[in-house]
Amino acid sequence: MDSINQPEFYRQKSSLFFTAIFSLLCFGAFAQQKIVAPRQYTAFRTSEAMNIDGKADEEAWEKAVWSADFIDIEGVRTPTYKTNVKMLWDEEYLYFYAEMEEPHVWGNLKQRDTVIFYNNDFEIFIDPDGDTHNYMEFEINALNTIWDLYLVKPYRESAPVIDSWDIQGIKTAVHINGTLNNPEDTDKGWSVEIAMPWKVLSEANTLATKEVPENEFWRINFSRVNWDFDLENNRYARKKDKDGKYLPEYNWVWSPQWVINMHEPEWWGYVYFSAATPGSKDEFRIPEDEKIKWELYALYRKQKKHFQESGDWITSVKQLVEHPVIIGGKSVKIALEVHSEGWNLIAVSPFTGKQLVLREDGKFSARKENTGK
Repeated sequence: MDSINQPEFYRQKSSLFFTAIFSLLCFGAFAQQKIVAPRQYTAFRTSEAMNIDGKADEEAWEKAVWSADFIDIEGVRTPTYKTNVKMLWDEEYLYFYAEMEEPHVWGNLKQRDTVIFYNNDFEIFIDPDGDTHNYMEFEINALNTIWDLYLVKPYRESAPVIDSWDIQGIKTAVHINGTLNNPEDTDKGWSVEIAMPWKVLSEANTLATKEVPENEFWRINFSRVNWDFDLENNRYARKKDKDGKYLPEYNWVWSPQWVINMHEPEWWGYVYFSAATPGSKDEFRIPEDEKIKWELYALYRKQKKHFQESGDWITSVKQLVEHPVIIGGKSVKIALEVHSEGWNLIAVSPFTGKQLVLREDGKFSARKENTGK
């Protein structure tokens, strides 16, 4: 979901015990933390004409592999209802198909670019170049109403949200396995099918050498927002407590975020775009440089927490990096560069020789190390 009214929508819902343990892992002895790899998925190339009707009855969809079941956003609970996605692509579009179990399919928001997650919805987050900046968010409800927006930076860093941005040429459809907005029966669920044009998605890819990322990977995640409901005059509405405040929503995701916040793109999953046809086998391995990147973001979060608590930054790399960082059996040296406008974390990859840089505002970049030759 988007971060409007963050105190209401990103409030912690876990037990105090889990919160304490999570804080220790993330901000305390982070170097001893076993970082759980984000989930990954291989999207295959289809040559079949795709009819966007919300049903996914084409042969290519039948051969496409289902994602792992969605999990609660904090990664510790099983959702009430099952959710899965599939992905395909061709030269013009990136395709998504999602199925959601739901005994009561309802929605009342019909205006495009309204706050869709005030209804039950399905959401897609896309960061093509994986720098955690300049990414896209898409939301859709059971009425096929959509909200698409472009974020310059995550909400944790002050930056504009471009709500007027649209995915021009997008195709969407919803299929209801039951009856919409009918509280007198029990539904099986709803499904969505989406075709997003590459020419629009590539606008956020600063590393693009080609419009279609064949044999490359992007960072993507999916979220499903579900609300408890009441009936008001036999119509569905979000449930309120005895004080008239809306009860917290449920956030179910593909790749766990470990906190109730979709806007930490470093946790999103890896989607690899294979040139092979659906039903093929094409193994994708997350590059070792990405694992170094995970460590840099753990340090980033440690720096941010220290600043929140003390009002200043850690300036000693020995204080920040308390234990050796070992990736793939190789030692990775990390430097802390403090300058007049903030700080950078820098690591030189022992695998590719690239200089991996994480700025104070969370933007990641990778470049060839300057050898002076």
